[in-house]
Amino acid sequence: MSGSDVRALSRSLLDLCRMRKLTIATAESCTGGLVAAALTEIPGSSEVIDRGFVTYSNEAKRAMLGVKADTLNAFGAVSKETAQAMAIGALERAGVDLAVSITGIAGPGGATPGKPVGLVHFAAAARDGRLLHRECRFGALGRSRVRERSVVEALRMLMELARGPKPPIKKATPPTVRAEPRARTQRRVAAKRRRLPRA
Repeated sequence: MSGSDVRALSRSLLDLCRMRKLTIATAESCTGGLVAAALTEIPGSSEVIDRGFVTYSNEAKRAMLGVKADTLNAFGAVSKETAQAMAIGALERAGVDLAVSITGIAGPGGATPGKPVGLVHFAAAARDGRLLHRECRFGALGRSRVRERSVVEALRMLMELARGPKPPIKKATPPTVRAEPRARTQRRVAAKRRRLPRA
């Protein structure tokens, strides 16, 4: 996606949020504030964007977003659990309607066993309780490309939440057949028998 595409996506998200009166906060690690920058580049974004947290270190994640040390120790900074805790922390601390978080390994270094360069975890949280998570393995595309693609994914997740929850699918139910009382049915059968001509 080019810079113009990111701008168009940012504008669409802001327009939707403005129409629905939704506010946004971001919590970024490996992208270092690029999502917030993409959104605030659009004029009028102040109606929607409340704040952005750049929590690059584990200490920053704990202090600014309330991510528990136990979560970081057990799962690591680049994990589903940490991404979700970051998004929920940003949502609660900023008091907004929507929040997105990004934590990953942009490279070229930083890979560990099971966590290669290009691995990025995303989470998006909504005030109504919805919580999304995505894991992307972009590969060793280069630091800039991983960060750029992460911005696009985060914007898409915010757009998904901003559209609102999907209405529940209503299952078609067959029409109910009311059973006649047994006594009434027996009376009808007896009446028919009386009307039958005798041989």
